[in-house]
Amino acid sequence: MTMDADEREAESCARIPKRSAKDRALGLLAVRWRSRRELERRLGAAGFESEEIATALADLSRAGLVDDERFARELTRSRAGRLDGNRSVRSALAKAGVAPEVAEASLAEAGDETERAYELARRRAARLGHLEPEVVKRRLYGLLVRRGYSPGLAAAACQEALGLAED
Repeated sequence: MTMDADEREAESCARIPKRSAKDRALGLLAVRWRSRRELERRLGAAGFESEEIATALADLSRAGLVDDERFARELTRSRAGRLDGNRSVRSALAKAGVAPEVAEASLAEAGDETERAYELARRRAARLGHLEPEVVKRRLYGLLVRRGYSPGLAAAACQEALGLAED
């Protein structure tokens, strides 16, 4: 099945964005803060030209709406509030295209990772009290490692939480 010229033109027009890159970026920022790299990817995927994307992001940066440092602080605060480990937060920031030095600076403000791990382990241990201690330990350890804590810290947090749960 072949397309005639009119059908190809109609299909081509369907892929051209209807709003400006700046409008699209503002719509994305209305939902949540985003990194510069995230916005570049989303706008590129929407079919905007790289020159239009660069102009839009420069305008939004001058207006203070695109700021990787603020984005990193907000994401770190949110993830630390969920009691995620530094490795998980660092990974999310890298995926969003945040520079490593900006990510490390925001992690420095996140508070003590050890305290977050112990708090998460205590909360979950309280909910799992009806299970056998070995099952609780295995589940807590798996949760902590999945949330980005090191194996050593996860094991220590499990021990501390199980010690409290047994009392």
